Amino acid sequence: MPEGDTVWHAARRLDQALTPSPLTRCDFRVPRLATVDLTGRAVTDVTPRGKHLLTRFEGGLTLHSHLRMEGAWNLYAPGEKWRGGPAHQIRAILGNETTTAVGYRLQVLELLRTAEEHKAVGHLGPDLLGPDWDPETAEANLLRDPARPVGEALLDQRNLAGIGNIYKTEICFLARVTPWLPVAELPDAAQVVDLAHRLLEANRAHPGRRSTTGSHRPGQMLYAYGRARRSCFRCGTPIRSASQDDRPTYWCPQCQTGPVPGGRTGTGAHGRPRRTG
Repeated sequence: MPEGDTVWHAARRLDQALTPSPLTRCDFRVPRLATVDLTGRAVTDVTPRGKHLLTRFEGGLTLHSHLRMEGAWNLYAPGEKWRGGPAHQIRAILGNETTTAVGYRLQVLELLRTAEEHKAVGHLGPDLLGPDWDPETAEANLLRDPARPVGEALLDQRNLAGIGNIYKTEICFLARVTPWLPVAELPDAAQVVDLAHRLLEANRAHPGRRSTTGSHRPGQMLYAYGRARRSCFRCGTPIRSASQDDRPTYWCPQCQTGPVPGGRTGTGAHGRPRRTG
């Protein structure tokens, strides 16, 4: 699933491929843009904003897209076979003389004035990989709703932009708290924000090889996400899984302190009361 580092890399590739050449092909396959033709306009830049992509064109227009769960922008050379999926999943085609960018399964695709980009992304908190990154504001945003579970607060892009379900799980593991711990009970909210920033920064240049453990060996790149019933790398306890906000969530019942579904209490690895499912 695309997260902030994936989107950052996608923007970089699109920017390198499409700017500053004028478009020789433009095809939008969504009803609201069916009659729009940007052929002849140059792409001035492609900028990531959290999980959003802003493709800007001369003349003050911006194409706003969001990958959501399954979206992708693939690049193809002239004559290369398109392999991103069946034709009916294509939502946008932008091409110049050397490259064709094809957007598959884009659930958000809209054209707006560049001066009005705030209508699409103005609600977002500080971008973990952006020039506006501000850890103090991100921390204040997280603490604004003290009773909210930290996992939900991390996923709320209004607090800080770029975290998806994988990073949420891994950040909570590294901070040694369960995703259901109320934000007010975080031992160190600034540490959580710093962990988020460092993890995304470390992984943005390694597409397809995301690691939070420092290892790039198969099966050893993540501490908890996707590892239900497998042994924790730290303590050997089987990793548990449950749903949070309709998303799969993983945690170690020994290494992480805080409430979990089920509500049984016990003593955690840090000598504090904890709950295990």
